[in-house]
Amino acid sequence: MITAGEAIRAAAERLAGISDTARLDAELLMAHLFGVSRSELLLRHLRAPAPPGFAALIERRATCEPVAYITGVQEFYGLPLIVSPATLIPRGDSETLVEAALKCKPDALRVLDLGTGSGALLLAVLAHLGKAQGIGIDRSEAALEIARANAAGLGLRPQAQFLAGDWHAAGWSDGLGTFDLVLCNPPYVEADAALDAQVRDFEPHSALFAGPDGLDDYRVLIPQLRALMNQAAVAVLEIGANQADAVSALAAAAGFATRLHRDLAGRARALVLG
Repeated sequence: MITAGEAIRAAAERLAGISDTARLDAELLMAHLFGVSRSELLLRHLRAPAPPGFAALIERRATCEPVAYITGVQEFYGLPLIVSPATLIPRGDSETLVEAALKCKPDALRVLDLGTGSGALLLAVLAHLGKAQGIGIDRSEAALEIARANAAGLGLRPQAQFLAGDWHAAGWSDGLGTFDLVLCNPPYVEADAALDAQVRDFEPHSALFAGPDGLDDYRVLIPQLRALMNQAAVAVLEIGANQADAVSALAAAAGFATRLHRDLAGRARALVLG
């Protein structure tokens, strides 16, 4: 009998050349098969027989498939979210947007999330704004289904509505009204950027790439924001670490003042437009 602990050690060795977090990856995949948290796995299950199917999950990870796509779940701002290859995997860096939004508009009653994907930003904000209602927009129907499932699973379905829309298309925002808070994590990766295989080969390119300089979607979206915002509203946009000046200039040209928020690593991560 191979125990879970022994299988994890072997898996970590197998993944050492693939992942900087090989041991963690193996533990998360084992916990997924046991149906428990990683903490519970480490406390109670390491001496149990390794469950069938673990080796197959490790081989998937060895191809650089992200752990979140293998398990179908990713935590974001304390919320367990369903994810799939139809959506970007929510990242801890993006929690900077949630913190900025809650700090700037703690009284927001209507929230709009553009390019909602899994619904991560909208649902994290709504979970902390008890009276708010929100709309998430995405051009991918597959992503919208994931977002709706997340809202239902978190008990936020009455507060959150998810609609198809593409800010590149004429009339996409007709009928939406105006909002107190607008959130957006648009595509902002340069077309020729070198990405890790687990991002490049698995996550949706339509949610990543935005032209030669990564600014194409900001150029289209920022001039449209004012019409979606109430008088005292703010918009919070995620940006690449080297894009603060360029996106701030686009915002200024559209009549916005901007404030920069940095992530925990000190990198430029979010711009607040108001």
